[in-house]
Amino acid sequence: MDLRKLKTLIDLVAESDIAELEVTEGESKVRIVKSSPAPQGQMMMMPHQVAAPAPAVAAAVVPEAAPAPVVPEGHVVKSPMVGTFYRAATPGAAPFVAVGTEVKLGDTLCIIEAMKLLNEIDAEVTGVVKQILVENGQPIEYGQPLFIIG
Repeated sequence: MDLRKLKTLIDLVAESDIAELEVTEGESKVRIVKSSPAPQGQMMMMPHQVAAPAPAVAAAVVPEAAPAPVVPEGHVVKSPMVGTFYRAATPGAAPFVAVGTEVKLGDTLCIIEAMKLLNEIDAEVTGVVKQILVENGQPIEYGQPLFIIG
């Protein structure tokens, strides 16, 4: 099943009242189950805490102006899934790309291991790798920026 189609199905389940969805396409079968913070029929008890009143402050605190966030120039390649980021196909092998590597649309940038499956992540644009934003072997989240291609 196409990764984009799977992402769309996950989004649909997350935004709706559907608790579970199962889709069969050819020999592929996908089951998406929405988890809830507390199982239905059970109540969670939270301990009651009383906070002590804060002492009065004589002078008002003026926060310093925070520096403007740096916006990277170029195309940001984001993770399409949760998993573990690998720069090379096998341990000890040369990485797929490094900073300064020219890539074409469809070139492999890295591998993300998710549930014992290795998923190649391809370049979405043609350009030069300006930054690699994660370390080899690092766990990553869905939508996390991985590369900047300019």
